[in-house]
Amino acid sequence: MKVMVTGCAGFIGSHITDQLLKEGHEVIGIDCFTDYYAKELKEQNISGALKNTKFRLINKDIIEMSNYPDVDIVFHQAAQAGVRSSWGKDFSIYSRYNIEATQNLLEFYKDKNLKKFVYASSSSVYGDVSLPMHEELRLQPVSPYGVSKLAAEHLCYLYWKNYKVPTISLRYFTVYGPRQRPDMGIHKFVHANIQGKTINIYGDGTQTRDFTYVDDVVRANILAAMSDLSGQVYNIGGGTRINVNNLIALIERETGKKAIIEYSEKQKGDVTDTLADNTKAKKELGWNPVVDITDGISRYVSWINRGNRSDVFHS
Repeated sequence: MKVMVTGCAGFIGSHITDQLLKEGHEVIGIDCFTDYYAKELKEQNISGALKNTKFRLINKDIIEMSNYPDVDIVFHQAAQAGVRSSWGKDFSIYSRYNIEATQNLLEFYKDKNLKKFVYASSSSVYGDVSLPMHEELRLQPVSPYGVSKLAAEHLCYLYWKNYKVPTISLRYFTVYGPRQRPDMGIHKFVHANIQGKTINIYGDGTQTRDFTYVDDVVRANILAAMSDLSGQVYNIGGGTRINVNNLIALIERETGKKAIIEYSEKQKGDVTDTLADNTKAKKELGWNPVVDITDGISRYVSWINRGNRSDVFHS
């Protein structure tokens, strides 16, 4: 099939792109290489795809495009990431890339013969709610980022409800793995530990996260795209949680190095605990996570130790 991946040079988007190409699909990628983190990292992410004759890159801003490619499936991964930087005047960036960009795409494809529109949502839409988090809970995000992702999720639903755009929203729970963004916790923890630098933990380290390995997220996207379902929302999480202190201990065992830790004040917008209830995704998509946090950290540290980005450490 002919598919489009927005944010194709990003962490998750580049993995989805590679897997689609591996399966023989024709892929059109859109990315405007925003300056949220180093452009050279994104260029590394799609270096393999660029060598594939079935891949075409459109280096443009979605907002500034008036027409989009004629495709069968859209994987909408492009977004402005980051909970802590979404406050204040920077919220306009989140409105632009998370809400307006999504609306532009949906508006364009509402009159097209689209087979599926898969939207990358976030567990940040939940906020501090009872665990495990399931799709029927009242959504009350505690960060502007979470608000922007929820707004776009609502847009997907209303374009399905009113125009029958075949949307599916996937709520990612703290995705990690090779190519992850330099602002993400596991990236910062592993690289600081390897370099013998201080790991800064916001809060006392007892807060917990449900971490999801990127390969599992890619598989969820493809299952959603190939399903007959639409107008639905699904949790995509690792299914177990670990507190930050135990995560650091796990990293120490993998690297063989003692971590230097400094605790600081909890940041506004940070959810205390997350844990996905994947029952709906398992039942309706046939999806379950297969990489647990121990195996995932081992894979990520091995990837780093093989020389991947060893010369480009960002904190």
